Amino acid sequence: MISTESAIEKMTLSITEEITVQAPIDVTFATLIEQLGPHNEVAENRPLPMKLEPWPGGRWYRDLGESNGHFWGHVQAIKRPTLLEISGPLIMSYPISNNLQYRLSESEDGTLIKFHHMAFGLIREDDRHVKDGWKYTHARLKERAEAAVRGGKAAGR
Repeated sequence: MISTESAIEKMTLSITEEITVQAPIDVTFATLIEQLGPHNEVAENRPLPMKLEPWPGGRWYRDLGESNGHFWGHVQAIKRPTLLEISGPLIMSYPISNNLQYRLSESEDGTLIKFHHMAFGLIREDDRHVKDGWKYTHARLKERAEAAVRGGKAAGR
């Protein structure tokens, strides 16, 4: 018999990461929206552009054209420039509920991002690797926001 605790652990995923970005909070937030949207990529030279409608209820999806694509989630909460929360299936095409939270705050070094990805449902072992994907996404976000500051321009301009 499988214990209840072990069965629940198999059905949950929790990823936490803190990212320090040497850029103002407004630049970091704008870059976050771009990184999860048109600048999204899964690895170097592997773009995966997404559409992110940055308002409550807005969709986050991959548009393949001609009314084809993949729905990843809805913006559950947005409070510029301190909070972005998305809920939905993300990359997992089976019974599951995911919640992403990006909480931004000003810090001595610029901006601190506290990221949480929580999921509950049918989680395949292959999908537990998403932690590496988030690390890559966040490294690119940090790189782009800091480059925007060095270049003297805000993200998206």
